[in-house]
Amino acid sequence: MIKQDIVNRVAEKLNITKVKAETAVDSVFDSLKGALKRGERIELRGFGVFIVKPRKSGVGRNPRTGEEVAIPPGKTIRFKPGKEIRADKISPETAPSSDAPGDLA
Repeated sequence: MIKQDIVNRVAEKLNITKVKAETAVDSVFDSLKGALKRGERIELRGFGVFIVKPRKSGVGRNPRTGEEVAIPPGKTIRFKPGKEIRADKISPETAPSSDAPGDLA
């Protein structure tokens, strides 16, 4: 599913134009991005939790020269799914087929 699919479903479900639905979806995404940039935890009941976690510094290698490169500490975003959407709760009827475009398996 891509953003346009979400816009289409919102427009259909709420019986509004796609332009208004796209504005609403963009607004939600902008709010989520802003909260994550500030390091806030986002909890969506029944869906899951987004958290910003610190990442340790490390040592990497330049693949071309083999030279060691210091990797500075940073932050990463983690998602923990809620009980309702965990993989073990998804039924075979609702799971995407393996014939889906973009499937690498």
